Amino acid sequence: MNSTKDMLHAKLRQLECHFTWELNYTDIKDLQIRLKNETELASEEDKNIGWSYGNLAFTKYKQGLLEEARDDLVMAEEHIRKQHGDNCEKQLIVTYGNFAWVYYHKGEHEKSQTYLDKLEGIKKKFPTESPSALHPETYGEKGNAFMKFFHQYNEKAKECFEKAVELEPEEIEWNKSYAVALYRTESNLTSFEESPASRQLRRVLELDPNNAYIMVLLGLKHADYEEHQKAEELMERAMKSDSDKPYVIQYVAKFYRTIGKVEESIVLLKRALEMTPDSALLHHQLALSYGWKTANNEETEDLSGLRIQHLEQAISLKPSFVMAMLDLADIYLKKTKNKKAQQMFKKAIKAADDSNEYQEKAYLKYAHFQFYQKKSVHKAVVYYKKGLQLQKETTEWNVCARRLEKIANDKISRNPIDGEAFGILGYVNQMRGDTCQAIERYEKAILYDRGNEEYLTALCDLRLSLQ
Repeated sequence: MNSTKDMLHAKLRQLECHFTWELNYTDIKDLQIRLKNETELASEEDKNIGWSYGNLAFTKYKQGLLEEARDDLVMAEEHIRKQHGDNCEKQLIVTYGNFAWVYYHKGEHEKSQTYLDKLEGIKKKFPTESPSALHPETYGEKGNAFMKFFHQYNEKAKECFEKAVELEPEEIEWNKSYAVALYRTESNLTSFEESPASRQLRRVLELDPNNAYIMVLLGLKHADYEEHQKAEELMERAMKSDSDKPYVIQYVAKFYRTIGKVEESIVLLKRALEMTPDSALLHHQLALSYGWKTANNEETEDLSGLRIQHLEQAISLKPSFVMAMLDLADIYLKKTKNKKAQQMFKKAIKAADDSNEYQEKAYLKYAHFQFYQKKSVHKAVVYYKKGLQLQKETTEWNVCARRLEKIANDKISRNPIDGEAFGILGYVNQMRGDTCQAIERYEKAILYDRGNEEYLTALCDLRLSLQ
């Protein structure tokens, strides 16, 4: 019996579906809310509603809700058949794979094998160019899952959609999803024309001229390069084309806020919240808009209360929402509620560490708090150093480096034989990759602080790296 089960499990491991894509997420509650909103707000023409139910089914499985997972997969299959009719077999590959896994975990191995047999039939009917190649429909659903579960998977999503476009260059859905993935992964470039995301977004509008979502993303691209008139024209077109999608409204509201139309931004966000009141992102965006409203005016208690209310709601809906926590901590600081601010900063750091997201922002803000409010140079140094252990050349990384150098140089100006100060400078040089300068600084640190294990270890590692 066990050998049969093991053989079945081995076959399942070969499938392309959510259970084999190593999907992780930091906040299942927020993800389920977003997926649920997608299914409820989708139109009858939405071809990807089946993907939403597939993603939702996997989150249910991860919670041990196998019956609910199976029910969501039933809904996924129903929508796929409704959208694609008799030619839906390739669209069902991932769904059938998920069915096979759910029935396996339910202990219903015969049903699991039935879905494996169905998949084998589809594979024979629609062979791919090579055993490792996937159908474009599978690349598409795989890319969608990567984008939904964790933004750090966006590069993987981009690769999936790029392959789907290569296989079916005229398919609107693959082109649209590829454009979104490019938009999410692209770093700032020197010009709009240089941007691959901009080119792909325009390509989608050639294929689908009324796509409001793509219009707003293209508008935000124009805004990135200070082309605000073109951006605003696209935002207005998007709202005329489809003003009932919360994700379209939130992007338009974000743009209006950045160009100073704060009241318009607030009106739009309130409208979007009426449609999806449990959206953590919209609560956060509304809090930001209220914050901009106070930027040029004295903040009233009412506005301050609204900002706190929406940030607390965002964090309640999404307990891993690092940026909302940092924004709330900043408000507490301005209201001189330092104890509450410190609690919120610590909560943000834990969430950032747990999710591996926004750590550099959390460390930097908490280091500032320790230095300026708590007057604790030692703890500030600890968190500025943590910020340097992350990705180089970000704004936060450079600020941490400069702050450490300033602290160290101030200490040396007061005490030229301060070993800790030279140790700090050595650490900054080490993180910058300036090995020779780091060695020189650590040698001085040990000279003035003999026997310091931290400096000795760092010096030893640096000298070995030169051999």
